[in-house]
Amino acid sequence: MVLAELGGSIARALARMSAAIIVDDKALTDCLNEISHALLQVDVCFETVRVVQSNIKTSASLDALARASTCATSCSGRPALVCADMFWAGAFDQLKQNASKAKIPFYGSYVESDPVKIVVEGVDRFRKEKCNLIIVDTSGRHKQEAAFFEEMR
Repeated sequence: MVLAELGGSIARALARMSAAIIVDDKALTDCLNEISHALLQVDVCFETVRVVQSNIKTSASLDALARASTCATSCSGRPALVCADMFWAGAFDQLKQNASKAKIPFYGSYVESDPVKIVVEGVDRFRKEKCNLIIVDTSGRHKQEAAFFEEMR
């Protein structure tokens, strides 16, 4: 249920920004604040949220966002979910169920046990499909977090 709510919150934030009459720093900041709030509500660590917010601010082009907000075909966000939680047997089933309800594309595997391989395959797939927000669902086990993210890097 958490991922469906997160996907919905992010989609609503992106939809509000795309519907904005004026796309400026305030519109971008408001959108990022909504997304950050949603991420924090699902226990994404503050430092990660700060880095995501900073990276988006650095790479976002307000001119491109303003042009996109005037074009109905390119104004909506395209989130996607990748299940890399290999420690809980029901993780992929739960992600699949919630993503389907929220109509968000998802990727995972019942047979592959290497979370890094799943992440690489899922992210590659969704980049090719032009998804602009790819959320990787990990086990959340903090003892393994640093090694896992270093391996993905």
